[in-house]
Amino acid sequence: MAQSHAAGSAVYAALFGNLAVAATKGVAAFWTGSSSMLSEAVHSLVDTFNEILLLYGLHRAARRPDTRHPLGYGREIYFWSFVVALLVFALGAGVSIYEGIVHLREPEPIEAPNVAYAVLALSLLFEGASWWVAWKQFRSINPERSLLSAIRRSKDPATFTVLMEDSAAVIGLLIALAATAAGQWWQRPEFDGIGSLAIGGLLAVTALLLARETKGLLIGEPADAHVVELILETARREPGVVSANGVLTTHVAPDQIIASVSLEFDDGLRAPEIEAAVTSIEDAVRARAPAIVLLFVKPQTAGGYDRARRRYFGVAAES
Repeated sequence: MAQSHAAGSAVYAALFGNLAVAATKGVAAFWTGSSSMLSEAVHSLVDTFNEILLLYGLHRAARRPDTRHPLGYGREIYFWSFVVALLVFALGAGVSIYEGIVHLREPEPIEAPNVAYAVLALSLLFEGASWWVAWKQFRSINPERSLLSAIRRSKDPATFTVLMEDSAAVIGLLIALAATAAGQWWQRPEFDGIGSLAIGGLLAVTALLLARETKGLLIGEPADAHVVELILETARREPGVVSANGVLTTHVAPDQIIASVSLEFDDGLRAPEIEAAVTSIEDAVRARAPAIVLLFVKPQTAGGYDRARRRYFGVAAES
């Protein structure tokens, strides 16, 4: 739950930052007539709505399991994160590209460019502060991996979604600033439309990356290798366990894992002794890895486990 609270803090910081920036950019876009500024206003407005969806997803994911959903509601955060990716693409990228095309066909000079510069500078300050909160939070969870590796391995879409959105927002502001300056310097208002197109492309790439990562989580991704090894190591220590054959895991929430372990028990053990061993393994695993909310133990020989894997995964399971 601590991870969920931390993710919520980053989302709230992004929400308030984007709401203030969206209002400021909207007024500036109306005042100056800047296409890039309007694209940035739409971008911030979409991001604001996206943070609301992420908060809703975090709230829904925190519900306890019930008879209708015995494995819980944790994957709701994966679903709403995927919806956010679609909105970034459809609304953010779509409107920005449309505005860019319109202003390339009918270029108009930016009025009051100094207002645009002031707003962009303030927006960079606000967005930069929001990005720093998201960055610190994300790196605190993934301190040792590279950024790309951390995003691909992360099971918490709320944190990397906010980080990627804020990163796109900061880069988008720099593009809008460059487009405004270029249009004023060379007296070519077409640069404003080019800037809007560039922002649209940036948002499209961001949306595709978000969709790719959240799709994998929504389908179901395994726990990290160290979690699998922890389960096998704990099982092997239990008296009466001849071999720990293998483990299947899946994340049903960022901090909730369901696992199934195949164990071969000593043939001399009676049913009550096997039951006691299973309970002991479950307690030991939960003590070392509280994220494992369910652990299923299947008594099975090593040969039986290998045959089952081949049937389920195919020939590739042998490699």
